[in-house]
Amino acid sequence: MGDMANSSIEFHPKPQQQREMPHVGGFGCTLAELRNLMELRGAEALQKIQEAYGDVSGLCRRLKTSPTEGLADNTNDLEKRRQIYGQNFIPPKQPKTFLQLVWEALQDVTLIILEVAAIVSLGLSFYAPPGEESEACGNVSGGAEDEGEAEAGWIEGAAILLSVICVVLVTAFNDWSKEKQFRGLQSRIEQEQKFTVIRNGQLLQVPVAALVVGDIAQVKYGDLLPADGVLIQGNDLKIDESSLTGESDHVRKSADKDPMLLSGTHVMEGSGRMVVTAVGVNSQTGIIFTLLGAGGEEEEKKDKKGKQQDGAMDSSQTRAKKQDGAVAMEMQPLKSAEGGEMEEREKKKANVPKKEKSVLQGKLTKLAVQIGKAGLVMSAITVIILVLYFVIETFVVDGRVWLAECTPVYVQYFVKFFIIGVTVLVVAVPEGLPLAVTISLAYSVKKMMKDNNLVRHLDACETMGNATAICSDKTGTLTTNRMTVVQSYLGDTHYKEIPAPSALTPKILDLLVHAISINSAYTTKILPPEKEGALPRQVGNKTECALLGFVLDLKRDFQPVREQIPEDKLYKVYTFNSVRKSMSTVIRMPDGGFRLFSKGASEILLKKCTNILNSNGELRGFRPRDRDDMVKKIIEPMACDGLRTICIAYRDFSAIQEPDWDNENEVVGELTCIAVVGIEDPVRPEVPEAIRKCQRAGITVRMVTGDNINTARAIAAKCGIIHPGEDFLCLEGKEFNRRIRNEKGEIEQERLDKVWPKLRVLARSSPTDKHTLVKGIIDSTTGEQRQVVAVTGDGTNDGPALKKADVGFAMGIAGTDVAKEASDIILTDDNFTSIVKAVMWGRNVYDSISKFLQFQLTVNVVAVIVAFTGACITQDSPLKAVQMLWVNLIMDTFASLALATEPPTESLLLRKPYGRDKPLISRTMMKNILGHAVYQLTIIFTLLFVGELFFDIDSGRNAPLHSPPSEHYTIIFNTFVMMQLFNEINARKIHGERNVFDGIFSNPIFCTIVLGTFGIQIVIVQFGGKPFSCSPLSTEQWLWCLFVGVGELVWGQVIATIPTSQLKCLKEAGHGPGKDEMTDEELAEGEEEIDHAERELRRGQILWFRGLNRIQTQATGPRFLDLVDHKIAPRISEACTPFSVAK
Repeated sequence: MGDMANSSIEFHPKPQQQREMPHVGGFGCTLAELRNLMELRGAEALQKIQEAYGDVSGLCRRLKTSPTEGLADNTNDLEKRRQIYGQNFIPPKQPKTFLQLVWEALQDVTLIILEVAAIVSLGLSFYAPPGEESEACGNVSGGAEDEGEAEAGWIEGAAILLSVICVVLVTAFNDWSKEKQFRGLQSRIEQEQKFTVIRNGQLLQVPVAALVVGDIAQVKYGDLLPADGVLIQGNDLKIDESSLTGESDHVRKSADKDPMLLSGTHVMEGSGRMVVTAVGVNSQTGIIFTLLGAGGEEEEKKDKKGKQQDGAMDSSQTRAKKQDGAVAMEMQPLKSAEGGEMEEREKKKANVPKKEKSVLQGKLTKLAVQIGKAGLVMSAITVIILVLYFVIETFVVDGRVWLAECTPVYVQYFVKFFIIGVTVLVVAVPEGLPLAVTISLAYSVKKMMKDNNLVRHLDACETMGNATAICSDKTGTLTTNRMTVVQSYLGDTHYKEIPAPSALTPKILDLLVHAISINSAYTTKILPPEKEGALPRQVGNKTECALLGFVLDLKRDFQPVREQIPEDKLYKVYTFNSVRKSMSTVIRMPDGGFRLFSKGASEILLKKCTNILNSNGELRGFRPRDRDDMVKKIIEPMACDGLRTICIAYRDFSAIQEPDWDNENEVVGELTCIAVVGIEDPVRPEVPEAIRKCQRAGITVRMVTGDNINTARAIAAKCGIIHPGEDFLCLEGKEFNRRIRNEKGEIEQERLDKVWPKLRVLARSSPTDKHTLVKGIIDSTTGEQRQVVAVTGDGTNDGPALKKADVGFAMGIAGTDVAKEASDIILTDDNFTSIVKAVMWGRNVYDSISKFLQFQLTVNVVAVIVAFTGACITQDSPLKAVQMLWVNLIMDTFASLALATEPPTESLLLRKPYGRDKPLISRTMMKNILGHAVYQLTIIFTLLFVGELFFDIDSGRNAPLHSPPSEHYTIIFNTFVMMQLFNEINARKIHGERNVFDGIFSNPIFCTIVLGTFGIQIVIVQFGGKPFSCSPLSTEQWLWCLFVGVGELVWGQVIATIPTSQLKCLKEAGHGPGKDEMTDEELAEGEEEIDHAERELRRGQILWFRGLNRIQTQATGPRFLDLVDHKIAPRISEACTPFSVAK
């Protein structure tokens, strides 16, 4: 049944034992009870808790945990809980074994053709025709062969088989190591996922896998719940359960109405504490994964029986099985298709971009199809010419009759022709390409880890090189995210620095301390520094930390206030969200009345203030005119200094009439302003330089922030995003929406196209504005090419924008789980400079592949032409099948390693992005390819037709079947390989640079491979003998071969001198898919798009693209999760019905 299924079966016998002795381990709940409890919802669940346990505290007592102190951090106790209730871990799918990968590599059609040809050749070589009739078959088998040579006929077939085995092993090993890398990457992502629990009364961050049943966990805005639990206490908690139920509306949770919290759901608002009741395979997500695991196995069995099943579930499961990017699903709960409040139809749209092949893959696919077709035509022509020539010469010119006993001899000839044809095809098709792409990406991803980029989707790495726009957050990305209050307006006075406590009226001071201490998340704290002389540690929300720091600077402490009014005594909390842009908390006063404290963006909150405290701490009326005055004199000057302004206010309610707390607009109104503070978040010192690099590299940086426009403008100027005197736009969210929407309030692309090119700062923006902007830039058709947009985000509400962008960067430190889920790359240090490194690596990947193509195509063009013309003129390819395989495969594999691991240099940032339509093979590269091909062909044909005179050796042309290897053809083979070796050095530069040795020693892999190939070549030529059709060469002959090889470098300089601009006749190749080729339907069915290319290839009977496709599947390891997202998640609601329907 597979591991997933077993793991669920293992857990079932335990409840049986526990029913007989209900208090196993001394706990008052069995695993089965808790599982049944978590399948209930709402009122039903509450009723069950009351019947069975009295209340949630009763449940905590049964689980031997304290709602306030949590578990004692006792290793034995935690271990016992894991034994009884299971671990918070879902066993991953088994990785493919090496043999399975070998079998997959064997599926390559070209290899299969070669194997068949080799086996036929082997079989025929063992068949010796009777001797006496051989005269009658003509000079076909005659010639210089003695008995020993005839025996050696099998060697060629065996050698081809051996080369095939080599290729298969290399491919399989590559896939295997790649799979291993992805598992490592996945586990790294998982280890980074931590969750806050209370143990021994202390808040601890523990890895998600370490959670146990009975833990008291803190849930807050932006969390992805890692286990099932029951809410003990909550403030305004709203959960997005769409990943489990498919319902896009947020579900309000409270201890007295619906306390059931489920793993895999997202906290969209509020905070609270829950007691963990189910983990791992027993949690709701775990149960579903278990079902999926079992379902997939059965599915495969059904497939084997050949039953065609309909229904998307089946196909998606089988596809899930076939996905190679094996993902260890350690509590990676089912992702909701969108992080934010997006409707189902939006989900449909949002899926599209991720399915669209990455720029590079689109171009490579197209190029591969073209090359494959050309190769197929060439090889077919070669075989036809050879066969016709042979038939005409033997039966027409010599007038022989086909004798039965001669059949094997003739067949052997036809097999030889067939092998030559296949060899031409093998050389024509660059199977090294997928290898180069993979190696290059895998190498980059590994190195990017060191540059603080944790890549979740492989193709994001290469897309980043094409980025033309970056929409960045301000806080934490461009700034240090260490906030401090530097200015304040208290009691009618504007203080430019922290006021002395004595300067403030006690009433104002007291109100301010209470307003800040109570009306902020109790998880936000300021802790003493870890090292002496360091700054105090800020834990939690950084804006709140700044305010708490302000309290400490006023020589007061927030902790006693919080102890006096603990979190569960708070009467009502309106938590911060992107719509409110404020947070309010209500407490009950000793006289029975209520007091509301509120804090938020100054221009929003001041509109709700009707009073303000004067210097004596008394109320004074605050009219709209006063407000405009204050904005001009206090808030704008603060904002122009780059400060964030926060207003702190309060309101008292009498005990007589309790307001309707759900009517938030009524409650948070008629406030009294206590203070306005200016918070500074300094720009990171390295950011201005990084932004300058981006601008030089042709990337536009835009800042999208929730701050007010003046603050945003000041910070943008400090960063260098805007420069005085330039033509740019800084807009607020409202104005932005006014400009892009028509009278009906719909967004119009033409209007957007007028705004975005000049837009540099978008302030006071909501997450929807961010998504609109990103979508608008991506969908725009105004420029010469489609924009490639990267976006940074940290909040839950940034999910849609991160998903929509070509590359989504989530913050590793400040980012919420939801943002990380939606992203392609996680910035582990939250720093903008790391994005610039990602651009550098992305461009490097692109260039590495272009370098490889330039080298590869030169080899291909020359080898194909040599084999083709040679075969047509001399009836035999000068380069034998085995030699071709060595040239092709080993040079392919080695060259892809050598050229794909070139480290990036700063010079990559000096050019503009390539864009989606820029061809893979530029004019300069085409010039290099054709230029070097001309040189190599001239040399080889000279050697082929007059080489024997020059070296004074026997001619190798027109040799009969099975004749021994000639020195003549060995020299041709050796010269060919030498030219490739030196051309590999030329291929290191693709933009027409002269110094091809620049930085060669910084790439040890390259040097090792060039020298290694040279060493192996010596061995092949001197000792390869019959299998490689080589005869040993003298020192003088070797020196000539080397001399011709070095000529490549000189010729390279000659080619560099020819200006590309003069060569108008050169065509570029490998364009991206054109607009007309990508219809909406094709995009909507991402799978279809791939099949379209495959169909083209099938026509040519060469499934080279299979390899690339396979690599694409593996390369996007987490793509399996996307599959769970978009294929399985909608079905989950069906899988869930047994749980959600009342028992």
